[in-house]
Amino acid sequence: MAPPPDDENMLKILLATDIHLGYMEKDPIRGNDSLVSFEEILEIAKKKDVDFVLLGGDLYHDNKPSRKTLHGSIALLRRYCMGDRPIQFEFLSDQSINFDHCQFPTLNYEDQNFNVNMPVFSIHGNHDDPTGQGNLCSLDLLHSAGLVNYFGKTTSLEKIQLSPLLLQKGNTKLALYGLGSVRDERLHRMFVHKNCAMLRPKENKDDWFNLFVIHQNRSKHTATNYIPEQFLDDFLDLVFWGHEHECRIDPEWNGNQNFYVTQPGSSIATSLSEGESKEKHVGLLMIRGKDFKLTKIPLETVRQFYIEDVVLSDTTLDPNDHDVGQKVESYCQQKVENLLLKAEAEHTGNAKQPDKPLIRLRIDYSGGFEPFSVYRFGQKFVDKIANPKDIVLFQRKKVHSIKKDDGDELELLAKIKPQSLDSARVEDMVRDYFTKVESGSKLQVLTEKGMGDAIKEYVDKEEREAISELVKYQVGKTQKYLKQRNADEEVIDVEICRFRDERKGKKQEEEEIQEAMKLAQAKRSSQDDKDENDNDASVIDSEDSDSSSTASRGRGRGRGRGSRARGSTSSQTSTRGSRGGRGKKTPVVENNTITNSFSKFKRSPRGASNKS
Repeated sequence: MAPPPDDENMLKILLATDIHLGYMEKDPIRGNDSLVSFEEILEIAKKKDVDFVLLGGDLYHDNKPSRKTLHGSIALLRRYCMGDRPIQFEFLSDQSINFDHCQFPTLNYEDQNFNVNMPVFSIHGNHDDPTGQGNLCSLDLLHSAGLVNYFGKTTSLEKIQLSPLLLQKGNTKLALYGLGSVRDERLHRMFVHKNCAMLRPKENKDDWFNLFVIHQNRSKHTATNYIPEQFLDDFLDLVFWGHEHECRIDPEWNGNQNFYVTQPGSSIATSLSEGESKEKHVGLLMIRGKDFKLTKIPLETVRQFYIEDVVLSDTTLDPNDHDVGQKVESYCQQKVENLLLKAEAEHTGNAKQPDKPLIRLRIDYSGGFEPFSVYRFGQKFVDKIANPKDIVLFQRKKVHSIKKDDGDELELLAKIKPQSLDSARVEDMVRDYFTKVESGSKLQVLTEKGMGDAIKEYVDKEEREAISELVKYQVGKTQKYLKQRNADEEVIDVEICRFRDERKGKKQEEEEIQEAMKLAQAKRSSQDDKDENDNDASVIDSEDSDSSSTASRGRGRGRGRGSRARGSTSSQTSTRGSRGGRGKKTPVVENNTITNSFSKFKRSPRGASNKS
């Protein structure tokens, strides 16, 4: 790597990823953090006079951003990316191929209807991926509005061919490859079967600087739930890795594939984990010929985040002391006070950087200690810390035993696995749970993968109907199978288990899960449209009504999106908080759901009633 000295032949690109616009937007303290960071990123790009901004996915935190978040992001893009400054580089590839998934398959800065002086190119991530009717996402909206150039969207899940965006400035030629987020297991399988290929320029292909933008798991979670770097082509020069939030922006050399990897990390902390506590940066990438230089630029408006581990057994505190609980709480309080002093000393001085930091204490209370009230502890720092409700995370060491050759058992304390949910994957937790539970509590009709994927859809994208639709779909499939087999009451349990095992781990199971998720998305979209119409009607009624304010409030409660009529009941959903103005409905799979579904086959609910 060598810094290019010549501006006429040098491409300047600002790299940023995982901005997660709209994260915790309803929080009165942290609600505006993501937009503030995004504005700083655009300010840096403007100040550095870059040729364009390159985003690595997850521009938005939600698949369906709120109006507030969409409006805020559109306003910022219009403010910083529109203008009369001429674009200094040429676009050489076929736009109709690079953007064939878009309704307007053209570059925004070449559209005569727009004056764009700083283009933004972006792929989608797993949070803002296409879904629902039309397979659209928020980036499709921004592309159609002429604010972002959206590339890397795959239209086939059987075979992927990546055609690069070819750009040239002076003598520097850039082949920009992009792949939006795909389910890791599926993409892993496609790489193994060589169904994912990168096309290269036909002429002088060795003269091009090859940059690949990807948004997948880089760290290994399971055998197939990540993309190993050795899967990527060795002709690449630099891989820009999104999705992973830890900032590892300094280029890392892969000696096997002979390319560099940069992982800028997120611009906002979306979990209180150790990787998120690293300082946040964006990268200024300068390319000249086949050489490049990446300069990391710290973000000054990001909310500070400090994390510290406390092992109570390593302190002078005595678990047998009669007032040890109070002493432990005082000890931890002093730790927080010290971190607050550190945050004050390390504040960047930028007026837009929040004063209240995020603080997390991971307290190991093994050795006879007892946890104290987290809520009461947090109340002491309500006016000082941005996350008073979850400052403390209690965890314990797990004791592992091994056997020597002589058969003696020794206690092994070297491996410590905190009981934490900071980085655990939902689908892994579901699978691990059902592999460890007693046989009487194992799933009999539903599959572990299906339930794990449905819960993941609900947690990651708040797909409210995912779980209930999966249950209905797989129960219906099982009912149909039992009818075809004409199963007797004595063998119904065996037939159900046989049908479940026949589908597990096969393409059929994956197709069933996808079909159930499509039904959930369609149902959600239909309900959202109904809610929008109801809300608009409610607004019109309240504006046109001449009745008293008391009567208006009463009607508003009756027609609110998250409300339930007096006396009504629901066995499938329960209201928990609100999202986007609507009550967030949590699907509940009750034991009698499966029992009722199979009542026509089996008089007794034994075996099916508690195994879904």
